[in-house]
Amino acid sequence: MEDVLEVYTRPYDPLRPQVCMDETSKQLLRDARQPLPMEPGRPHREDYEYERGGVANVFMFTEPLAGRRWVDITEQRTKVDWAHQIKHLVDVRYPAAERIVLVMDNLKAPIRPLRCMRPSTRRKPGASRRSWRSTTPPSTARG
Repeated sequence: MEDVLEVYTRPYDPLRPQVCMDETSKQLLRDARQPLPMEPGRPHREDYEYERGGVANVFMFTEPLAGRRWVDITEQRTKVDWAHQIKHLVDVRYPAAERIVLVMDNLKAPIRPLRCMRPSTRRKPGASRRSWRSTTPPSTARG
């Protein structure tokens, strides 16, 4: 945890951007019945029933010291999807960076994200050295 706190005290360096990443799954819902429209003296009304519409995965990134954030939505949550997000981060968002400091709390994320990519999109050896990952440890408090 101390290394994460130390990362947050560093000054802004455009060649070593500090990027925070998180992901979450969200259930998609549809109305079972059409909502009733507003009428004079009556508000818009919706039924509490819903139909399940699947799940979407949300990747969220923020670079707090530069004031940037972005979100990407995928239909599934796989190691390949995660690796594509990291590849996009390195190749498109920060192509001139010497090193990207990636702070994330997902301890189940792949350690070597580029290994699970398809062979046609693999990077040259040593290309993943531009990123450094720091994760927040799981809580050790027992209740």
